[in-house]
Amino acid sequence: MANSKVQDNITMMKKLLIFTVVMFAFGYALVPLYEKFCEVTGINNLLQPDILVEDNWVDTERWVTVELDANTTGLPWQFKPLQSSVRINPGEPVSVMYEITNNTDREINGQAIPSYSPRFLDKHLKKFECFCFTKQVLKPKEVRQMPVQFVIEPNLPTDIHTVTISYTFFELPDGAKAIRDN
Repeated sequence: MANSKVQDNITMMKKLLIFTVVMFAFGYALVPLYEKFCEVTGINNLLQPDILVEDNWVDTERWVTVELDANTTGLPWQFKPLQSSVRINPGEPVSVMYEITNNTDREINGQAIPSYSPRFLDKHLKKFECFCFTKQVLKPKEVRQMPVQFVIEPNLPTDIHTVTISYTFFELPDGAKAIRDN
């Protein structure tokens, strides 16, 4: 009887060891699997540098004015674009700068959330770099300039001549993770 319990314990330990190894391998493979899933579904493809050359052309026959807006909600920060608008050809890569200042004597965590006008603009806007992708931590009285690099695809409807990209910064509690913008 005691020998049977020892044998059962050894069998259970082997099963648990195998389970542990399988779960470790799954955890290790999760990032590449997620990246492959995102590639296949088209989700989270904003950081791929080859997006600029993939079936993208510049429509030099028309112009779109991109108005830039910046706001804060509940934050003692000053936040503004360094230019209020840019005039671009659809398909042309664009880089704009925003400036943020922490007006307090304490370190503050913030996250910018984008909004667009017209509402469907997100289907035609591809961002390559944006401060909104990550949590921003500003030290007391710190001033920081942050780029946004994007392209508005040429398949934007031709009756659209002006679009707005707006960012609103919210305070994040200490230890909170950033909200990822896709």
